Amino acid sequence: MLKNLYLKQKFTVFLIVILVFGLGISGFTLSSLLRQNAKNDIASTGLMLMEAMTSVRKYTSTQVNPELVDKLDTKFLPQSVPGYSAREVFEILRGKQDYRDFFYKEATLNPTNLRDKADSFETNLVNQFRNDRALKQLSGFRAVSGRDIYYIARPLSVSEPSCLQCHSTPDVAPKSQIERYGSANGFNWQLNEIIGAQVISAPASKVIDKANKSSFVIIGLVSGVFIAVILLVNMFLNSQVIRPLKRITRVAEEVSTGHMDVEFEQYSNDEIGNLAKAFRRMQFSLEMAMRRLKKTHGNTRS
Repeated sequence: MLKNLYLKQKFTVFLIVILVFGLGISGFTLSSLLRQNAKNDIASTGLMLMEAMTSVRKYTSTQVNPELVDKLDTKFLPQSVPGYSAREVFEILRGKQDYRDFFYKEATLNPTNLRDKADSFETNLVNQFRNDRALKQLSGFRAVSGRDIYYIARPLSVSEPSCLQCHSTPDVAPKSQIERYGSANGFNWQLNEIIGAQVISAPASKVIDKANKSSFVIIGLVSGVFIAVILLVNMFLNSQVIRPLKRITRVAEEVSTGHMDVEFEQYSNDEIGNLAKAFRRMQFSLEMAMRRLKKTHGNTRS
């Protein structure tokens, strides 16, 4: 098929093929890199939120809880619970556009409030932290109700002795707590024991959509640049190669029909210019040959 195309068309087809293959390979590589960058970006935001929740927990445990502990015998105040404070602050953050797709849970094996009960997947995360105390973070994707979720988890341990006032044994816990949650859950915790995991999660589509959006923008820019290059190459090819070749072809055709008064013009010193020189020498040689032929033919007749 290429044999039937002009030189300009061949170059255009060749550059388009390079564009298609280049975009295919670079698009796949770029998509993987951007997806990883998007995941890192979301992970960075998630870790920042987790650090914020850890700070809220510590503040509640060290400054709020001591002020409210005397009132717990008559009225249970959830504001004194670090996990409750962290959860409420996070829900306020989720009201912001940048954080509404994030979710926070203190997945606990034996929680006081059953809303914090770890499911089977989260239980496995907690057990990994319990079995390997050097393990400080886990992340990845999981399926929840048919949706892929990206999660980051960190171990949650009993770091403050004040936590044991409510979670050691039922007879030590505030009566108002027992009245509200009962005595079956959230007890027998030990200081420094890993009792759960802080889990920040976001829909995987958030990672994928962000990566795809960046991919489309970059691939669009690259495509635009490459198309501009194709046009510029065609313009250069047309002015520096195609037009000079057409002129040389036209002059050669005239010379071949006996018009020796035409000249091969040399426009450059490159290969096209050398070709014009060669045709000029050929024209000169042809003129000499024709003169000799005429002279010989004239002498023969005389």
